[in-house]
Amino acid sequence: MSTSLPSLPPTLRANPQLYRWVDFNTQGLVKIYPGKVEIGQGIVSAIAQIAAEELDIDFSRVHCHPVDTSISPNEGSTSGSRSIQEGGEAMRQACAEIKSLFMHAAATRLGVAPETLQVRDGRFQISDTGTSLTYWDLVRDVDLNQHANGKSRPKAPATFKTVGLSLPRLDLLAKVTGAAFIQDLELPGMLHARVVRPPSFKAKLLHVDIAAIEAIKGVSSVVQHGGFLGVIANREELAIDAMNALSKACVWEQSPTLPAPEKVVEFLLTQRVEDELLCNDAAPLPDGDIHELEATFSRPYLAHASIGPSCALAWFHDSNLEIWSHSQSIYALRDEIAKLLQMPTERVVVRHAEGSGCYGHNGADDVAFDAALLALAVPGKPVRLQWTREDEFAWEPLGPAMVVKLAGKISKDGGVLSWQEEIWGNRHIGRPGRFSGPGLLAAWFFEPGIEPPLPADMPLSMGGGSQRNAVPYYEFPVKKVVNHVVQSMPIRVSALRALGAYINVFAIETFMDEMAHSQSIDPIEIRLRHLTDFRAVEVIHAVARMANWKAHEQGDGVSGRGFAFARYKNIGNYAAVVAEVAIEETISVKRIYAAVDCGCIINPDGVLNQVQGGIVQAVSWALKEQVQHDTVRITSRDWETYPILRFSEVPEVFVEFINRPEEESLGVGEGVTGIIAPAIGNAVFNAMGIRLRDLPFTPDRVIAAINES
Repeated sequence: MSTSLPSLPPTLRANPQLYRWVDFNTQGLVKIYPGKVEIGQGIVSAIAQIAAEELDIDFSRVHCHPVDTSISPNEGSTSGSRSIQEGGEAMRQACAEIKSLFMHAAATRLGVAPETLQVRDGRFQISDTGTSLTYWDLVRDVDLNQHANGKSRPKAPATFKTVGLSLPRLDLLAKVTGAAFIQDLELPGMLHARVVRPPSFKAKLLHVDIAAIEAIKGVSSVVQHGGFLGVIANREELAIDAMNALSKACVWEQSPTLPAPEKVVEFLLTQRVEDELLCNDAAPLPDGDIHELEATFSRPYLAHASIGPSCALAWFHDSNLEIWSHSQSIYALRDEIAKLLQMPTERVVVRHAEGSGCYGHNGADDVAFDAALLALAVPGKPVRLQWTREDEFAWEPLGPAMVVKLAGKISKDGGVLSWQEEIWGNRHIGRPGRFSGPGLLAAWFFEPGIEPPLPADMPLSMGGGSQRNAVPYYEFPVKKVVNHVVQSMPIRVSALRALGAYINVFAIETFMDEMAHSQSIDPIEIRLRHLTDFRAVEVIHAVARMANWKAHEQGDGVSGRGFAFARYKNIGNYAAVVAEVAIEETISVKRIYAAVDCGCIINPDGVLNQVQGGIVQAVSWALKEQVQHDTVRITSRDWETYPILRFSEVPEVFVEFINRPEEESLGVGEGVTGIIAPAIGNAVFNAMGIRLRDLPFTPDRVIAAINES
């Protein structure tokens, strides 16, 4: 293998065979095979745009194949706003090398030097004669069964013709015509299935009468593995009826294993922990007048709240298992299912099909394993398994509850001298494939029963999980940050969009606002004093200009404005926002101004969609969302008990980008999710002089803060 291989983008280095990325086997079309999945973020279109740019071919010719473990490169999970950074760069380099191979083949056929050829819409031509050959003319001349070697350089930004344009997304037509989502997928002869879940997480099955359910007309099979129960029927409504009947036939033993809802913060602060020192910068403090502040912040358990409940299809035939799933981690899911079923991995194929929307680890992986278990009971028949809304809210992994304590010292002239930060909560990644034990829900209920593994985190150098954005991006002489990782998990948790950045940025940016007001310094000014990264400074100046920010501006008792900034993961995109709020019966967010630097922008409309969507989701988190539970079970199981932002409550959103074509593209979707809550909270303080430190900002918490002020 070439000595230049280590210079390749990481996922191309892991999958260096060029034929796995691109093929020209259909006349006039290019099929690309990214390993990142489409989950509504427009990644398929952006990566296709990159491929069109590097191959010098019209965007309309590029078709993207859904991720399929039998043919697609393994690019790991689609998460962490890394798809363009990883998958996009891998596709860019692969296409640059493929174009070089075809250009040399064309030059050989035409008897000219490669550098004399021009490429226009897939046609290699001699500029002075018009003689040309296409990619498809040269397919037999080029062997793509070879490894990328890093010798071909991608195009310079100054030559881009496709990257940077707002081209139409490839996935939208199927979405508006009802053909996109796995929930609508049908296979010939397909059966329908449902699973009966326990009433609570730790419930034990004492007795069930399966025979009575098997006798119901239209029921194909009832499947039991210990406490795991499922039904299969030839029509969906019959599967639902059988599920309800089976649920009534079960006798469960339950016990109170969850913390009381009003004591979640106390619970986290008193559990056994594993300490992780994230930062410990020390310096002597100067003499003089120093002001000290302390504050505690919290976030609740959060649901992914996908509009469509999780769904999967499985088909066991000829000793092979085929699965269609909306998982964000297709290969890890395949490996985990093969391990649990003791099947060779080559006999398990997982194909991605779009779900109705989720950023993070919801029930997609679990329902795929559910479907696989039931498909094994009816060989030769495809099985479609849909979770219920109640299943989704009660059994998907949740975003962890967390607590952050901060203490700081600031000089009279506004210099932050000391920053002490402590975090409590679970780690954030419980996706299958990361543990020696099973990472899928159904397996935990097999006999004799398995304790779910505690979640893990990515290393901080890769963005972290619970510790994501915990270390402030600001320059302070004394800075110590400790992550107290809670070693118990009464409520199942895993990755939810932005992971720990949501609470960590909220705490940091609210506390920075408190620091500023303690010394009568403008909130933007105090940030600028403690930043040395010019790109951070530029996004702050940009949003201040957009919002017409005036230093030391005051609210009027009802309305106000607040500011927040972060660099996502401290290695990703830069974003700054100004929020305008009005306090009526509830907090109403009227406008959000956002400035974003995500490096090279592939598709401006796509990036705008992601920023707008991230803002709206974060407003919903900040104002409304929290999982309700008692000491036994999750009690928020519908849209009344788990409300989300309504269309009538969506603020006006104004976004400005700082495009840097010469820089690498940085993921954008999660970059604004941490800064929205502190901007809203700081705006409430600007309006009314009250601090909100516990999420979400419900009317009860606003009233309590008023009474305490």
